[in-house]
Amino acid sequence: MPRTLDGQITMEKTPSYFVTREAPARIAAMSRDTKLIVVVRDPVTRAVSDYTQTLSKRPDIPTFESLTFRNRSAGLIDTSWSAIQIGIYAKHLEHWLRHFPLRQLLFVSGERLIRDPAGELGRVQDFLGLKRIITDKHFYFNKTKGFPCLKKAEGSGRPHCLGKTKGRTHPDIDREVLQRLRDFYRPFNRKFYQMTGQDFGWDG
Repeated sequence: MPRTLDGQITMEKTPSYFVTREAPARIAAMSRDTKLIVVVRDPVTRAVSDYTQTLSKRPDIPTFESLTFRNRSAGLIDTSWSAIQIGIYAKHLEHWLRHFPLRQLLFVSGERLIRDPAGELGRVQDFLGLKRIITDKHFYFNKTKGFPCLKKAEGSGRPHCLGKTKGRTHPDIDREVLQRLRDFYRPFNRKFYQMTGQDFGWDG
Protein backbone atom coordinates (compact mmCIF):
# COMPACT_ATOMS: atom_id res chain seq x y z
CA MET A 1 0.00 0.00 0.00
CA PRO A 2 1.30 3.50 -0.73
CA ARG A 3 2.18 5.75 2.21
CA THR A 4 -0.67 8.05 3.21
CA LEU A 5 0.10 11.65 4.10
CA ASP A 6 -1.82 13.70 6.68
CA GLY A 7 -5.16 14.74 5.25
CA GLN A 8 -5.16 11.86 2.74
CA ILE A 9 -7.11 8.62 2.65
CA THR A 10 -5.75 5.63 0.74
CA MET A 11 -8.43 3.23 -0.48
CA GLU A 12 -8.25 -0.19 -2.07
CA LYS A 13 -10.96 -2.66 -3.00
CA THR A 14 -10.85 -6.41 -3.41
CA PRO A 15 -14.11 -8.35 -3.12
CA SER A 16 -12.37 -11.56 -2.02
CA TYR A 17 -10.77 -10.05 1.12
CA PHE A 18 -13.88 -10.50 3.26
CA VAL A 19 -13.96 -14.27 2.61
CA THR A 20 -10.19 -14.92 2.63
CA ARG A 21 -9.13 -16.42 5.96
CA GLU A 22 -5.62 -14.90 5.96
CA ALA A 23 -6.76 -11.36 5.07
CA PRO A 24 -7.78 -10.03 8.54
CA ALA A 25 -4.44 -10.92 10.19
CA ARG A 26 -2.43 -9.56 7.25
CA ILE A 27 -4.33 -6.27 7.14
CA ALA A 28 -4.09 -5.91 10.94
CA ALA A 29 -0.32 -6.53 10.73
CA MET A 30 -0.05 -3.73 8.15
CA SER A 31 -2.22 -1.28 10.12
CA ARG A 32 -4.55 -1.86 13.08
CA ASP A 33 -6.22 1.51 12.36
CA THR A 34 -7.50 0.45 8.94
CA LYS A 35 -11.19 1.15 8.39
CA LEU A 36 -13.03 -1.59 6.53
CA ILE A 37 -16.08 -1.18 4.31
CA VAL A 38 -18.04 -4.31 3.36
CA VAL A 39 -20.85 -4.19 0.80
CA VAL A 40 -23.32 -7.02 1.47
CA ARG A 41 -26.53 -8.05 -0.24
CA ASP A 42 -29.20 -10.70 0.17
CA PRO A 43 -27.11 -13.92 0.06
CA VAL A 44 -29.69 -15.73 -2.12
CA THR A 45 -29.65 -12.95 -4.76
CA ARG A 46 -25.86 -12.80 -4.38
CA ALA A 47 -25.55 -16.55 -5.11
CA VAL A 48 -27.75 -16.29 -8.24
CA SER A 49 -25.75 -13.25 -9.39
CA ASP A 50 -22.47 -15.12 -8.81
CA TYR A 51 -23.80 -18.03 -10.86
CA THR A 52 -24.99 -15.66 -13.65
CA GLN A 53 -21.49 -14.14 -13.83
CA THR A 54 -19.87 -17.60 -14.13
CA LEU A 55 -22.47 -18.74 -16.66
CA SER A 56 -21.62 -15.79 -18.93
CA LYS A 57 -17.99 -17.00 -19.04
CA ARG A 58 -18.69 -20.75 -19.04
CA PRO A 59 -22.08 -21.50 -20.63
CA ASP A 60 -21.54 -25.28 -20.20
CA ILE A 61 -21.66 -25.29 -16.37
CA PRO A 62 -24.37 -27.36 -14.59
CA THR A 63 -27.63 -25.70 -13.56
CA PHE A 64 -27.84 -23.50 -10.47
CA GLU A 65 -30.25 -26.03 -8.95
CA SER A 66 -27.84 -28.97 -9.31
CA LEU A 67 -24.88 -26.98 -7.93
CA THR A 68 -26.89 -25.80 -4.90
CA PHE A 69 -27.45 -29.23 -3.37
CA ARG A 70 -25.11 -31.94 -2.20
CA ASN A 71 -28.21 -34.13 -2.00
CA ARG A 72 -31.41 -32.55 -3.36
CA SER A 73 -33.90 -35.11 -2.09
CA ALA A 74 -32.47 -34.75 1.43
CA GLY A 75 -32.33 -30.95 0.92
CA LEU A 76 -28.62 -30.83 1.78
CA ILE A 77 -27.12 -27.52 0.62
CA ASP A 78 -23.58 -27.72 -0.78
CA THR A 79 -21.73 -25.18 1.38
CA SER A 80 -18.46 -25.96 -0.38
CA TRP A 81 -19.76 -24.20 -3.54
CA SER A 82 -18.28 -20.71 -3.31
CA ALA A 83 -21.49 -19.02 -4.57
CA ILE A 84 -23.23 -20.37 -1.44
CA GLN A 85 -20.30 -20.15 0.97
CA ILE A 86 -19.58 -16.44 0.39
CA GLY A 87 -23.10 -15.49 1.61
CA ILE A 88 -22.57 -16.99 5.09
CA TYR A 89 -21.48 -13.52 6.23
CA ALA A 90 -21.58 -14.26 9.99
CA LYS A 91 -18.91 -16.93 9.59
CA HIS A 92 -16.56 -14.60 7.69
CA LEU A 93 -17.17 -11.70 10.09
CA GLU A 94 -16.06 -13.83 13.05
CA HIS A 95 -12.51 -13.95 11.58
CA TRP A 96 -12.44 -10.16 11.16
CA LEU A 97 -13.66 -9.45 14.69
CA ARG A 98 -10.65 -11.34 16.07
CA HIS A 99 -8.43 -8.60 14.61
CA PHE A 100 -10.59 -5.47 14.35
CA PRO A 101 -13.19 -3.86 16.64
CA LEU A 102 -16.69 -3.59 15.14
CA ARG A 103 -16.46 0.24 15.13
CA GLN A 104 -13.79 -0.03 12.39
CA LEU A 105 -16.13 -1.91 10.06
CA LEU A 106 -18.96 -0.38 8.05
CA PHE A 107 -21.52 -2.66 6.41
CA VAL A 108 -23.12 -1.14 3.34
CA SER A 109 -26.41 -2.59 2.17
CA GLY A 110 -26.24 -3.48 -1.53
CA GLU A 111 -30.03 -3.10 -1.75
CA ARG A 112 -30.01 0.39 -0.19
CA LEU A 113 -27.07 1.36 -2.39
CA ILE A 114 -29.35 0.80 -5.41
CA ARG A 115 -32.46 2.38 -3.82
CA ASP A 116 -30.75 5.33 -2.16
CA PRO A 117 -27.12 5.67 -3.32
CA ALA A 118 -26.61 9.14 -1.84
CA GLY A 119 -27.97 8.06 1.57
CA GLU A 120 -25.78 4.98 1.73
CA LEU A 121 -22.72 6.94 0.52
CA GLY A 122 -23.53 9.54 3.19
CA ARG A 123 -22.93 6.79 5.77
CA VAL A 124 -19.63 5.95 4.04
CA GLN A 125 -18.50 9.59 4.08
CA ASP A 126 -19.40 9.90 7.80
CA PHE A 127 -17.54 6.66 8.60
CA LEU A 128 -14.41 7.95 6.83
CA GLY A 129 -14.67 11.35 8.53
CA LEU A 130 -15.30 13.13 5.23
CA LYS A 131 -17.59 16.04 4.53
CA ARG A 132 -20.87 14.91 2.92
CA ILE A 133 -20.42 16.15 -0.63
CA ILE A 134 -22.12 13.34 -2.57
CA THR A 135 -25.88 13.95 -2.76
CA ASP A 136 -28.92 12.84 -4.79
CA LYS A 137 -28.07 15.35 -7.51
CA HIS A 138 -24.99 13.29 -8.42
CA PHE A 139 -27.08 10.28 -9.56
CA TYR A 140 -29.65 9.24 -12.10
CA PHE A 141 -31.35 5.84 -12.36
CA ASN A 142 -30.49 3.80 -15.46
CA LYS A 143 -33.61 1.72 -16.22
CA THR A 144 -31.77 -0.59 -18.63
CA LYS A 145 -29.19 -1.61 -16.04
CA GLY A 146 -31.46 -1.32 -13.02
CA PHE A 147 -28.74 0.62 -11.21
CA PRO A 148 -28.09 4.24 -10.31
CA CYS A 149 -25.29 5.87 -12.31
CA LEU A 150 -23.09 8.87 -11.59
CA LYS A 151 -24.24 11.86 -13.64
CA LYS A 152 -20.68 12.95 -14.31
CA ALA A 153 -17.59 10.93 -13.60
CA GLU A 154 -14.64 12.79 -12.07
CA GLY A 155 -12.52 14.43 -14.79
CA SER A 156 -15.00 13.58 -17.55
CA GLY A 157 -18.14 15.16 -18.94
CA ARG A 158 -19.82 11.78 -19.41
CA PRO A 159 -22.04 9.83 -17.02
CA HIS A 160 -20.47 6.79 -15.40
CA CYS A 161 -22.34 3.50 -15.01
CA LEU A 162 -21.25 0.10 -13.74
CA GLY A 163 -19.58 -2.01 -16.43
CA LYS A 164 -21.30 -4.48 -18.71
CA THR A 165 -20.66 -7.35 -16.29
CA LYS A 166 -23.15 -5.72 -13.87
CA GLY A 167 -26.92 -5.76 -14.16
CA ARG A 168 -27.16 -8.96 -16.19
CA THR A 169 -30.56 -10.65 -16.34
CA HIS A 170 -30.61 -13.61 -13.95
CA PRO A 171 -31.75 -17.00 -15.25
CA ASP A 172 -35.08 -18.39 -13.98
CA ILE A 173 -34.39 -20.49 -10.90
CA ASP A 174 -36.79 -23.07 -9.43
CA ARG A 175 -38.74 -21.22 -6.69
CA GLU A 176 -38.54 -24.19 -4.35
CA VAL A 177 -34.73 -24.09 -4.57
CA LEU A 178 -34.72 -20.36 -3.78
CA GLN A 179 -37.00 -21.00 -0.78
CA ARG A 180 -34.70 -23.79 0.46
CA LEU A 181 -31.80 -21.35 0.21
CA ARG A 182 -33.73 -18.66 2.12
CA ASP A 183 -34.41 -21.20 4.89
CA PHE A 184 -30.75 -22.24 4.89
CA TYR A 185 -29.43 -18.66 5.18
CA ARG A 186 -32.00 -17.42 7.74
CA PRO A 187 -30.11 -18.43 10.94
CA PHE A 188 -26.81 -17.12 9.50
CA ASN A 189 -28.49 -13.84 8.49
CA ARG A 190 -29.97 -13.40 11.97
CA LYS A 191 -26.59 -14.02 13.55
CA PHE A 192 -25.06 -11.47 11.16
CA TYR A 193 -27.75 -8.88 12.10
CA GLN A 194 -26.94 -9.51 15.77
CA MET A 195 -23.18 -9.19 15.24
CA THR A 196 -23.46 -5.95 13.23
CA GLY A 197 -26.42 -4.41 15.06
CA GLN A 198 -28.09 -3.95 11.67
CA ASP A 199 -31.15 -5.69 10.22
CA PHE A 200 -30.67 -5.92 6.46
CA GLY A 201 -34.21 -7.22 5.91
CA TRP A 202 -33.28 -10.29 3.85
CA ASP A 203 -35.66 -12.64 5.61
CA GLY A 204 -38.95 -11.03 4.53
